[in-house]
Amino acid sequence: MTQTLNIVGGGMAGAEAAWQAANMGVDVVIHEMRPNTGTFAHRTGDLAEMVCSNSLRSDDDENNAVGLLHWEMRAAGGVIMAAADATALPAGGALAVDRDAFSGTVTARLQAHPRITIAPGELRALPDSGHWIIATGPLTSGALAESIAATTGADALAFFDAIAPIVYFDSIDMSRAWFQSRYDKGETEDQRTAYLNCPMDRAQYEAFVDALLAADKTAFKPGETAQYFDGCLPIEVMAERGRETLRHGPMKPVGLTNPHAPDVKPHAVVQLRRDNALGTLYNIVGFQTKMKYGAQTEVLRMIPGLEDARFARLGGIHRNTFLNSPTLLDDRLRLRARPHLRFAGQITGVEGYVESAAMGLLAGRLAAAEILGRDLPPPPRETAMGALVHHITGGAEARTFQPMNVNFGLFPPIDARGGRRGRRERYKAYTDRAKAAFNDWLAAQAAPALAATGSG
Repeated sequence: MTQTLNIVGGGMAGAEAAWQAANMGVDVVIHEMRPNTGTFAHRTGDLAEMVCSNSLRSDDDENNAVGLLHWEMRAAGGVIMAAADATALPAGGALAVDRDAFSGTVTARLQAHPRITIAPGELRALPDSGHWIIATGPLTSGALAESIAATTGADALAFFDAIAPIVYFDSIDMSRAWFQSRYDKGETEDQRTAYLNCPMDRAQYEAFVDALLAADKTAFKPGETAQYFDGCLPIEVMAERGRETLRHGPMKPVGLTNPHAPDVKPHAVVQLRRDNALGTLYNIVGFQTKMKYGAQTEVLRMIPGLEDARFARLGGIHRNTFLNSPTLLDDRLRLRARPHLRFAGQITGVEGYVESAAMGLLAGRLAAAEILGRDLPPPPRETAMGALVHHITGGAEARTFQPMNVNFGLFPPIDARGGRRGRRERYKAYTDRAKAAFNDWLAAQAAPALAATGSG
């Protein structure tokens, strides 16, 4: 009897899990509540819709942990990385995408796959049997979140996540703004238009910080405590930490020269990154915000060059739920108390699009292997994927568990024999070791599949 893998949620993790399992020969049903049931942040019913940013961060697979994770997902034939490469925009050393083209590409590829069925509708409670991956992401519906909390016997933790505004390019005053990537990264004209810059002098910066601090903010419900992930702090929270914080964060003025006044060094610079291939939309980099809409338009139009800005989307804030995975999940991402349920994506306590998709890739392969009667261990800890899954399923301290990006601090240390290494040399050693281990992990999966088909 054919066993079907059911995946709840068609975001980054759910889409990647479905792709991996289907390509291993398992029939998959994706249960996605959108567009029938919308969320605060999503605009469409497409799979893998990006809501916070259009960047997948660094694509350097030799000196950066997230770039290494890109490499591993490409090596595993991931649909998320394939779609990202197909819809990439110039962004210096980062991998940024045209977000609508990206989600459209992922949706089309999954819809065309003969083993994948997309079933619209909301799942309101955890099922009692079958093979399931729960990949509902940071905006898990209230009913399902309550079912998860009841099933796990533990309260899901929560923090607040924010999204940045998007500006129409034709509303930006280019007599004040200019195109330039920081430190002039990028060779072609297309790459040089990846970023727009809006300069501030000291008085403008001080007035902007004052306005941020005074602006009306989204109020929390009684009993809610704001607990933010440091990688996605609202700009006003950064301003509250000190008046110079923004100048050393998203508004740092280094590596840039204003061609309108080349002899004047800006006190601060607001950067906007191209958000679509046409270059008609730019998102304000690092400007996640919890300001109310009216306050946003007033404060953001204080930025030189954005005085008449029109916004394709204003910023916002939403509640993000995740499991205390070190106590609840095993190293195959199964719920210990009910192992027919796997979890993937941000709900497991990873942070970021890439990390979420990677946990989807892993959950899809692990679930498919189980359905096919194979024993598939997680990737070795020396790999980016293995280091991340080890951290969230047992390596982290459960009492203080918080969402985590992939980083080299999660990897087993490199043998230091032979003298001290410089940072780049050390990171290169991490990535070389990881790539060899990941290739071995993939090769071990191919051997049983060949034997089962009588090939070779």
